[in-house]
Parts: sequence; structure tokens; C-alpha cells
Amino acid sequence: MSINWNGVFPAVTTKFTDQDELDFNMFNINLEAQLAAGAGGIILGGSLGEASVLSDEEKFELLSHTLKVVNGRVPVLLNIAEPTTKKAVAAAKKAEQLGANGLMLLPPMRYYADQEETLAFFEAVALSTPLPIMIYNNPVDYKIEVTLDMFEALSKHANIQAVKESTRDISNVTRMINRFGDRFKILTGVDPLAMESLVMGAHGWVAGLVDAFPKETVAIFRLVKQNRIPEALTIYRWFLPVLELDIHPKLVQYIKLAETATGIGTETVRAPRLAIKGEERERVLKVINDALANRPQLPEGSWGI
Repeated sequence: MSINWNGVFPAVTTKFTDQDELDFNMFNINLEAQLAAGAGGIILGGSLGEASVLSDEEKFELLSHTLKVVNGRVPVLLNIAEPTTKKAVAAAKKAEQLGANGLMLLPPMRYYADQEETLAFFEAVALSTPLPIMIYNNPVDYKIEVTLDMFEALSKHANIQAVKESTRDISNVTRMINRFGDRFKILTGVDPLAMESLVMGAHGWVAGLVDAFPKETVAIFRLVKQNRIPEALTIYRWFLPVLELDIHPKLVQYIKLAETATGIGTETVRAPRLAIKGEERERVLKVINDALANRPQLPEGSWGI
């Protein structure tokens, strides 16, 4: 089993109703906007998807629903962020059973695992399913770094195929390519470093602000890959103040506010998160509204199916 890891993979937000239930109607609106813009895949239940406050039943309901709506148009991946190996393996098996096309896999949560423990965790999941796996390497937020030597050890597992590169060290893209060639597909995972990482050879982009601006995100990716750097750079410079909302602890609230402003989402979050208000809300809205007031015209053919 394999996935085409080239392209923009939105880490979609989870939509909730005012009654704190899954809002599939608004979710569908956003999902169709991502697909129409030319997304290469959909990632469910990431940190941006508020995975930590979703029940297992909700995660799998969301997966089943998304698979039905997408209907094979692009791969659908479920994120696995679990505190125990047993739960991670169970989630992987359930995702496979429901028809997921792949997994994004974090190191163990809530415990600062050492290198041996982290590798054992990853390998247990890889051995439990044939589904393609993208390792999420984010030592800034999750404290555990997946080093090049660890990727060397993981390379024997054919279904560990990609990495979401979120170390915030752009040189790591080059280090991975120098060490492994094309063995691992590299997807940049930090919005404000995305264009730089794509220029350095990243194959894809696991994106956050794509949830509010799908066409612009896809356009930057495609233009870079067509070596139309000046055109991509014009859009990226316009986009950067908005992209920086992705690296704030309240990225969920900020990105949902942006989705609301572009008409493809709501601000509703699940407690303990609360919608932002007052000066903070006005400050974030100004960033979003300034971008909307100067939204660039995208080159023909730079987005879409």
C-alpha cells in the first residue's frame, strides 16, 4: 500500500455545533473547499483537529464520514496521538478496518520516551497494519525528536513512508535527503517555513491555514514545484502574517476564526478551549482582514483539480 505524498495535505479542523456535537454540515463545506482547491490528501484528528478532546468514537465517526464524502478522490489519513502503545495499535487497526488510506503517527503522548521506547512504539504500530505511515517529527511541541539515526532504524519498515517535518530547522530537509535520498517523503509541517522547505526539496505540505485559504496554499505549492519562484514568493509574502497564526498555542482558535472570515468554518471550539475575545480577537482579526483586503490574484492553473 502506498500514498502519493506530493501535494498539500490539509490538517483539517473538527467542526462542532453549539450543542458540542460534531458539525458534519460545516465540515462538509470546508472539506469540499479543500478538494476543489486541489488538496492532495486529508488529515483528520491532528492537534489542529482538537484530537485531545475527541472521544475514540468521534474520531472513527469522523473518519467514516470523511471517507464517504471524499469517495476515493484523495487519500484520507487518521492521526494517531496516544499515550500507550496498546491504544495506538488499536487505533491503527480500527482505522484500517474502516478504510483509512494512511496514518500520521506521533511519538507517545504524556510520557517523555527515550529513543529505544520511541522506536519500539513506532515499530509496534507499523507492524500492526499495512497502512502507509507518516511520522510526525515535532520536538518543539512534543519534546521528542526523531533523529536521522532513528529514521535509519525505521527504514526497514516499508509502510513508514513519510515524515511531517516540524523541527523548525529547514536544514533538516537537506539532511534527510542527503542521508536517505528518496526513501522518506518529506512534508513540511510549519506554515511560516513552508515555502523555504519546499524550495529545499520537501515533497509536500501538511498545512494549517489551508483550512481558511485553500486555493492560495495550493497555489504556492504548485508554483514552487513548477520553479515559478517569483510568483510563489509574491503570494507567500502576502500570506506570511496569516501563516504565523499556525505557530501560536491558540492556533486552533486563530485558524477557526480565519475559516469563519472566509466563509468555510465556524469559531466553535470544544472546552477547555474558549473562543478568543477582546483585544486578542481584534488583533487576530486585523491580521486576517488585512489579508482579505489585499487577497492576491492567483495565476491561472495554480490551483484546482
